[in-house]
Amino acid sequence: MSKSMYGYVRDAWKKPAASGVKKLLWERMQTWRKQGAVVRIERPTRIDRAHALGYKAKQGIIVVRSAIRRGGRRKSRYIRGRRTNRMSMRKATPGKNLRTIAEERAQNRYPNMEVLNSYWVGQDGHHKYFEVILVDRASPSVLADKDLAWVADTRGRVYRGKTSAGKKGRGQHSKGRGTEKCYPSIRAHENHGK
Repeated sequence: MSKSMYGYVRDAWKKPAASGVKKLLWERMQTWRKQGAVVRIERPTRIDRAHALGYKAKQGIIVVRSAIRRGGRRKSRYIRGRRTNRMSMRKATPGKNLRTIAEERAQNRYPNMEVLNSYWVGQDGHHKYFEVILVDRASPSVLADKDLAWVADTRGRVYRGKTSAGKKGRGQHSKGRGTEKCYPSIRAHENHGK
């Protein structure tokens, strides 16, 4: 069976150094650093990933690149006396993954649209870059599309953890034994049994 064009693109992203994608990313990253935190782009950088997640080149669908600062959250040091152990300085991490934060920032920038999905496109020492697919709920071409018409009936998917990144952060990607405390949410079981 012959491989499609998207298959070759997918293979190139799996081995970036061998395929030349790494060099291309290095050049693009210099441009991305100078741009804003949330930037609308004309077409997806990873066309194979975008199509797999529901992107279609039609009216009512846009792609946004979102830059998120890497690492844990920054927290100011105590000025008064504390033992180092009692300063609560270590592991000040957000309660959700960086991809979810990227989706939320894209949603804030485009409130009339709904986040469909997102994917990783690159990272450097300071930032991780994600591309977020957004769908216009009121667009006639979206309403006429049988694959996307359901978006018109949803509001704030990203804020309720309904996207793929949100479900992963809530432990919803696996089922069965060992996941009893993941559903409906991780936080629902924090104080359970006390």
